[in-house]
Amino acid sequence: MSETSRSGPKSAQATSIAILGGLFFIIGFFTWLNGPLITFVRLAFEQTDVGSFLILMVFYLSYLVLALPAAWILRVTGLKKGLSLALTIMALGAATFGEFATRRWYPGALTGLFIIGGGLAVLQTAINPYISMLGSIDGAARRIALMGICNKSAGIAAPLLIGSLVLRGIGDLSAQVEAAGSTERARLLDAFAAKIHTPYLLMAGALLVVAVAVLASPLPEIKAAEANATHSYSHVGGRTDGRGIFAFPHLWLGVACLFVYVGVEVIAGDAIGVYGRGFGLPLDQTKFFTAFTLAAMLLGYVAGLLAIPRVTSQEGYLRASALLGVVLVIGAFLTKGYVSVGFVAALGFANAMMWPAIFPMAIRGLGRATETGSALLVMGIAGGAVIPETFGVLKQHYDFQAVFAALTAPCYLYIFWYAWRGHRVGQGGASPAAVLESAA
Repeated sequence: MSETSRSGPKSAQATSIAILGGLFFIIGFFTWLNGPLITFVRLAFEQTDVGSFLILMVFYLSYLVLALPAAWILRVTGLKKGLSLALTIMALGAATFGEFATRRWYPGALTGLFIIGGGLAVLQTAINPYISMLGSIDGAARRIALMGICNKSAGIAAPLLIGSLVLRGIGDLSAQVEAAGSTERARLLDAFAAKIHTPYLLMAGALLVVAVAVLASPLPEIKAAEANATHSYSHVGGRTDGRGIFAFPHLWLGVACLFVYVGVEVIAGDAIGVYGRGFGLPLDQTKFFTAFTLAAMLLGYVAGLLAIPRVTSQEGYLRASALLGVVLVIGAFLTKGYVSVGFVAALGFANAMMWPAIFPMAIRGLGRATETGSALLVMGIAGGAVIPETFGVLKQHYDFQAVFAALTAPCYLYIFWYAWRGHRVGQGGASPAAVLESAA
């Protein structure tokens, strides 16, 4: 099926891409709030590093729990109504988090984040295949890169906004809390926690407005069974009928690839402040470090847009990005202080084009299994819960730089393998064993 027949006139496609770009901005804003929220809850709820990393654990585990139900919901609602429903769920979660964070009840605040993550699970399950199938699947990395620019622009804005509205003067406040008696301590923390309430209520209201606007928008409905079918795909032995989603090994390897990718993306973005504090860097500086990682990602998207497909394919760019990730991890391990933090922030550049390349490679040829495959890939976002939390736990017992390198370097090596061989497993009659043997 041609791009024109699938997506309509170029002007209509451009309008759809602009609308989806706005939704990716929302995804980025709420996702990358987690970095400054770690700093917020560490003080407001008097949490340790492990306790504050529950922000990431709860948020990203919601993808694991709710992605498959999201696929079922989308089959009932369709992609367009599913986008609106997702935004409504996120609005409920934002209001819940704002209310319970103000009351300094940590389980309630985590519940709000879980609801936000649930809404994002529905949104991601719908929007990623949508943008992938809005044109040729082989050009999807470029369209997703455009969405990534919207996503990471929001990610840069989020920590700066929360940093100025909520975390301003947090270093001095932390010292005052440390020196205060129990009554004064509680008063200071209550006043600090209350700063989060209004921003989150405003965000909840904005999400509801956008949810209504999406329903009234000219976004077309896209049927995945028609838009993402291919006759060139054949499983081992040429049989896919009756085996459903298990007929696509390249998808399952892609799920693992997204799991490790999101893990290294989050640890380089949301955990960079904790990494910087390991060198004793000031709290008033480390609260902004997430923005540096996201700025590097923004540059990475621009580089990807310029390079794909003029210089290399999306597979080739992914291989180069993974190798760059390994080099930067080694640089971070071998240096100290701001230089080491700079290497971690530069991982944003290496990470930028990974999701845009991995997602379309993993869903290629799924046909009517696209929604389920997309849900499984979204479940891979749970890597953002597991890998950073593992870092938070292990850094209490071992050198934090060694832990960082030991966790991230193998992830980048697996991403390289998937870009080199793994995405072809089961396609064109290639068996997993044959691909592994050829890679050896």
